[in-house]
Amino acid sequence: MKIIQNIHPIIFLIIATVLEVSGDAIIRKCIYTHTGIARIGFALIGALLLFGYGFLLNLAPVEFGKVVGLYIATLFIVWQIITYITFKSIPSLPIIVGGIFVVVGGLIITFWEPK
Repeated sequence: MKIIQNIHPIIFLIIATVLEVSGDAIIRKCIYTHTGIARIGFALIGALLLFGYGFLLNLAPVEFGKVVGLYIATLFIVWQIITYITFKSIPSLPIIVGGIFVVVGGLIITFWEPK
């Protein structure tokens, strides 16, 4: 466990986010583009990735309330990257503007220390 405490929390968040978004993308693709055994196989892979996300996120050595703020900001950014890679979808202006609010809000939650 000592090794885990030496890893910067952002590393946990980035890996957890990639696992979550990838798992969700795989499940979405398996629902709409695969049938039979392939659908079951991809659904299991997606489920394992989603489990990995939940497990890894909770290993981050940060208070849960604070990790969630930074996680939401990281999630938005990684979600857009994976969406582009997987579905070739470019974010629209409303998504970009809303995403700026999401990222700023996540940073406020994480780093604003009330006095």
